Amino acid sequence: MIIKTTKAIPSHEITDEHVFKARRTLIKSLFAATLVGNSQSLLAQTNSARWQRLTQSDLSAKTLTPTPAQLVKEYTNYYEFSYNKEDSTKLAQALTVDPWSIEISGEVEQPGKFYLEDILSKQTLEERIYRFRCVEAWSMVVPWVGFPLVNLLNMAKPLSSANFVKFTTTQQPDAMPNLRSEAILQWPYIEGLRIDEATHPLTILAVGMYGDTLPKQNGAPLRLIVPWKYGFKSAKAIVKIELLKKAPLTSWNRSAPDEYGFYANVNPRIPHPRWSQNSERLLGSGFFTSRRQTELFNGYGDQVAGLYNDMDLRHFF
Repeated sequence: MIIKTTKAIPSHEITDEHVFKARRTLIKSLFAATLVGNSQSLLAQTNSARWQRLTQSDLSAKTLTPTPAQLVKEYTNYYEFSYNKEDSTKLAQALTVDPWSIEISGEVEQPGKFYLEDILSKQTLEERIYRFRCVEAWSMVVPWVGFPLVNLLNMAKPLSSANFVKFTTTQQPDAMPNLRSEAILQWPYIEGLRIDEATHPLTILAVGMYGDTLPKQNGAPLRLIVPWKYGFKSAKAIVKIELLKKAPLTSWNRSAPDEYGFYANVNPRIPHPRWSQNSERLLGSGFFTSRRQTELFNGYGDQVAGLYNDMDLRHFF
């Protein structure tokens, strides 16, 4: 499935076309291996036909060409490991990601622990090529592999009283050196969405990218992707999901409420207190290749603007 923005990507933003063309080879390697360990080999076989059909037919569209994969893998914000964008690539390899389970609780009819292999056995994996916009005013284009978040939530049968969804990420102090200091943020990392945002068709849980398994530094084995919001909303390595009546206190909002609001929708008209959000640097083959004007809702306004009213728009930050 390809989710497009309303505007075509200008030619100067397109980087490393060979990466895009080579993904069919990567797709084959994905299903020659496993998604989250040996227990997933059967899942890989059962999903391979559907996966290849989605990618090989739908990816002929050229409106969004991915940023080179190696750059995306080596330029990450993962503060549990490092406060720079490079060291997490190496440090995150110490993370244990197999076996993996997600606890779902709160305003649901059937709370419980769901093992990742059981979750994935019920999903049809899709590739979603999305813009990814960081609050730091840089951006990339990433082909994620995953499934709609609503599919997982429905396994626990949300109650009508569920108004918000809280996401809690893993804590592995032996692997994550910054958990010992609680500098900048309190751990574990927590994010949240309104229930209508969480169940929107654009919101996915990613288990892979670039036709391969999700790298540990990019959020393996399961991360949230909400393409119309700033990147810090897309929590990595999720271990717990709670459905709540009231909005949860999220990590960045707790740390700096004047800078990081609950909604954090991409909005060029609302500056961050310390920099403009009017434009963004493009991560590309020359590292940062150029700048582009930032679009409201990161270009996905046609799909998501109806979720918000004027009061919501005043609280992006």
